[in-house]
Amino acid sequence: MRWDNLVDGPATSGDSALFGMSAVTTRTFDTPEFRGITFHEVRARSILNRVPGASRMPFEWTVNPYRGCTHACVYCFARKTHSYLDLDTGLGFDSQIVVKINAPELLRRQLASRQWQGAHIAMGTNVDCYQRAEGRYRLMPGIISALRDHANPFSVLTKGTLILRDLDLLVQAAEVTDVGISVSVGFTDRELWRTVEPGTPSPERRLDVVRTFTEHGIGCGVLMAPVIPFLGDHPDQLRATVRAIAAAGATSVTPLVLHLRPGAREWFMAWLCEHHPHLVARYERLYAEGAYAPKWYQRRITRHVHELAAEFGIGPADRGGHRRPPVRPEPVAPEPTQLTLL
Repeated sequence: MRWDNLVDGPATSGDSALFGMSAVTTRTFDTPEFRGITFHEVRARSILNRVPGASRMPFEWTVNPYRGCTHACVYCFARKTHSYLDLDTGLGFDSQIVVKINAPELLRRQLASRQWQGAHIAMGTNVDCYQRAEGRYRLMPGIISALRDHANPFSVLTKGTLILRDLDLLVQAAEVTDVGISVSVGFTDRELWRTVEPGTPSPERRLDVVRTFTEHGIGCGVLMAPVIPFLGDHPDQLRATVRAIAAAGATSVTPLVLHLRPGAREWFMAWLCEHHPHLVARYERLYAEGAYAPKWYQRRITRHVHELAAEFGIGPADRGGHRRPPVRPEPVAPEPTQLTLL
């Protein structure tokens, strides 16, 4: 494994390794929820990751305490990142989980640096920070506490109901800075869920997360992703999903059509060939130009979902920026001699 060359992808700075081979401890746990899963515990050198300038993302910085994901979504675009470690992007991505065990203290130190300007930080944009591993390693409470203590705006995107464990911390953070919570629910079809997202909580349980945050005064949006062509895009399916999202009290709904980047594309197409072989040729035509479905298809889905959202009383997500706190707290940890931002 290329542990000594690990970075968060080819688009990030690779001037120094994220951690060295001597920093890796491999563990397995003989419990039902972790059977067959290997955890690679590492001490990262940096936890703040800069998003490439050419990215479509509306944020500039991310924090990813894990790599690989036991949610095992067959379409996950982050699968390719496992190849940077010489790990398999199929079953290996689902079962070989890298855990940055020093993420909370490292983030706190980097937030305290005078070089850090308090920019918005997004979490859950690569792999889910509330996947099953978080139940054991409990990295997120320390991460949220650091962000709260520095009044640093942040957002979390998740499919995991484990986020409710940290509800009190998130409420505290929302009192001092902008906190955005989004839950990913692409469809409510249970049969489709069981086959394409086998390691995730059910869509109904995820919508209960939306309902709970709403009840506690924290607006929660839904990323309706992915909308899966020919399997989850029928008008009746879209209507049922948007209706359920609205009933849960979501503040917004943003549809995102399935995209198939290298690594994810091969794994998803193998799954499609096994479960829906009659659709393989249609997918090859729809995605003939690359990772994204044609613009006309994306616009059709987006327009339909927004019309349904308006009908049920919710709107598209606000993609505006988050405010920066007017005053940053004094550093609570010594300033590092050099801040390496990967």
